[in-house]
Amino acid sequence: MLIKMIFAGSGGQGVLTAGNILGNAAMIDDYHVTYLPSYGAAMRGGTANCTICISDEEIASPVASSPDFVVSLNKPSTVKFANRLESGGQLIYNSSLIDTFPYRGDIDLYPVPANAIAARLGNERSANMVALGAFIKIVRVIKLETVEKSIAQLMGSKAKLVETSCTALRAGFDGFPFSNGQA
Repeated sequence: MLIKMIFAGSGGQGVLTAGNILGNAAMIDDYHVTYLPSYGAAMRGGTANCTICISDEEIASPVASSPDFVVSLNKPSTVKFANRLESGGQLIYNSSLIDTFPYRGDIDLYPVPANAIAARLGNERSANMVALGAFIKIVRVIKLETVEKSIAQLMGSKAKLVETSCTALRAGFDGFPFSNGQA
């Protein structure tokens, strides 16, 4: 098994954090993992993405030029990465911010109203965790409980942040599939 994915958005949306949490969770479950972050010169507001590969065998390259999954939190990232998806790939996108994107008939689309759910929970900055929760439900490789353990490990000294992140993660996981007629 080898799963290649890209988490993408703008700086400040937490895509690198979401990817780091997922990669750490995969290591907890004894998978081989690569994590390759990329971000523009401007931290907040610039582009940010990370490539994560998870495998049950050693990984030869951390590059995912044709990923199986793309999780996109903003429109520019969707436009940039949707066309890189492997045929048969899956695009999980933040339908709160993305209403149009390049159409491809050979991929599956999963709209996740990440910002709307995060706002309903009282913290719109946790949209990344909502999207990660939906991703985990769709992909079914890493368990929700393992990702919660990863969040606790990586943010352990910040109890309120751990609680907020896990609540948003569960909301994304429990809320999928979302029914807005696009998936």
